[in-house]
Amino acid sequence: MSIPEIPVLRQGRVYESLQKNEIKSVRTGETVAVVHQANAGLLRRDMRRIGEARRALRALPIARLLAISAQAGDLFMGGTLPLGAGAQSADEYMSQLSETSGLPYALIRRNMAKIHQVFTEMPTILKGLTRGMDLGVVDCGSGEQAGVPVSYYATTDALGVVLPSNSPGVNSLWMPAVVLKIPVVLKPGREEPWTPFRIIQAFIAAGCPPEAFSFYGTDHEGSGAVMDTCGRALIFGDEATVQRYAGNPGVQVHGPGRSKILIGKDEIERWPEFVDLIVASIVDNGGRSCVNASAVVVPAHADEIADAVARKLAAIGPRPAADATAQISGFANPKMAEFIDGAIEKDLAVPGAHDITARYRTGPRKVLLDGCTYLLPTVVRCRSFDHPLANREFLFPYASVVEMPQEKILDTIGPSLVVTAITHDPGFTDQVVGSPHVERLNLGSLPTTRVQWDQPHEGNLFEFLYRRRAIQRAA
Repeated sequence: MSIPEIPVLRQGRVYESLQKNEIKSVRTGETVAVVHQANAGLLRRDMRRIGEARRALRALPIARLLAISAQAGDLFMGGTLPLGAGAQSADEYMSQLSETSGLPYALIRRNMAKIHQVFTEMPTILKGLTRGMDLGVVDCGSGEQAGVPVSYYATTDALGVVLPSNSPGVNSLWMPAVVLKIPVVLKPGREEPWTPFRIIQAFIAAGCPPEAFSFYGTDHEGSGAVMDTCGRALIFGDEATVQRYAGNPGVQVHGPGRSKILIGKDEIERWPEFVDLIVASIVDNGGRSCVNASAVVVPAHADEIADAVARKLAAIGPRPAADATAQISGFANPKMAEFIDGAIEKDLAVPGAHDITARYRTGPRKVLLDGCTYLLPTVVRCRSFDHPLANREFLFPYASVVEMPQEKILDTIGPSLVVTAITHDPGFTDQVVGSPHVERLNLGSLPTTRVQWDQPHEGNLFEFLYRRRAIQRAA
């Protein structure tokens, strides 16, 4: 079987570059694919013509784009779609993605289902993003919302996206832009070009204008060009990335989520009932998402909760890629696993923290299976939220458990992408609802990983891409 070559897409046009990068199997080291590379100069030249792509999308009614999206979802899930000079079936997609990312098939299927839902639930998603606005406003720029005249205009001719390699599901965040008639300029993660390319091909096969899609395998300078030349951009990164783009209204940064579970005083005696919810919040999607819980904060019983969660997490280990029960992912870059493991061990030497899962595993945290490096799920009991491991997020199932008085929790925990607050106390509920540090809020026994399609994930993509203007019409 020939090695697939993934081309550059220049507003839908295939471009084969002399410069290419090989991506290799995390298990065998063999080359799985060759990704064509574009330099920053090429990208900047292409962006001078991005208005043509915008006009191609604007020519289609949004009702047609919604129908295209629904059809594309089925093609993504089960179709055979173009891949360079060849084609890719859904099974080949899973196999290739697993080889280069370390993700087991079971997690890939769940991410595929999530992406399929975004394709097919697009009307619901856009209803949430626009707060129920008549989507016809996107076609003509003006209309009514709740009986009030409204007008919106696009803030950009393109959305640039610098993607990571950690989870296929992150691609769901840029997909609504296409139906909102904003072309996308994608820089894929090094080990994960498969998902964005397949999404693009599904859209095109369903009838979306090819001009709407640019796809550039590129280097750091090229990533900078994506950020600099697109009027709006999404980027995924660490705390340094967040700080770099803080205050830039043209960049939406998806950094560490530091999502948390809080249990109120009124519910804490029922803590055994919430152990499975806590475990799911930590482990879902292999612990790789910003919505995974990385801290559990409680007013009492922290030792017992940490021990109960650790017992369950310690039973989860690496399994072969095709094992339907696999729950955790290997690392595409073993050095990343070594770095994370070393960072945890270093901070465990700081007094006030204990790895509770170490009680129940028989070996080290870092293990190998079939040539792939894994980190075993880890729960650390921290005596204070000031400990360096108390408010940390890692690219595997990890969480701290911290005990503090309920009245101090919201003043202490800091910014959190998702908070699950398990309480029926009206006073504590009001405090959580009123907290400016909580991005998404689950009230009651819902895992932090539960997503509702009519609720924005992190920031509002419609309000990022469109701006409302005042409008008046003469009688």
